[in-house]
Amino acid sequence: MTFESHGVSAGCWTGTLQSDSPPAPLSVTHRGTVVTQATLREAGPGVWAVSADLPPSVIDNGVHSLLLVAGDSVLAGLTLVAGTVAGDDLLAEVAQLRAELDLLKREFRRLAAGG
Repeated sequence: MTFESHGVSAGCWTGTLQSDSPPAPLSVTHRGTVVTQATLREAGPGVWAVSADLPPSVIDNGVHSLLLVAGDSVLAGLTLVAGTVAGDDLLAEVAQLRAELDLLKREFRRLAAGG
């Protein structure tokens, strides 16, 4: 089973699902809680169009991770980033990545120098 996300438009997450057999009911979870059920529409042999209307509670300032789930299987993840908090979060993340890269460069140079 393979899901291809088409992104979010007007609060609706859409995509296509390829599966040899009819898929189990799909749901979208946020922080471990089911927030909506996805709808399936047959779009061809072994292909289903998937759409899930996202509730306003998950389209909010900050970073929100959503999962498309079929039974116990996670098919896809979607990250929504919005608001001014997002800018601060991203800057902090980039600063941490830079610090980790500097550490790796120092260690690599030390090892290359034979130390």
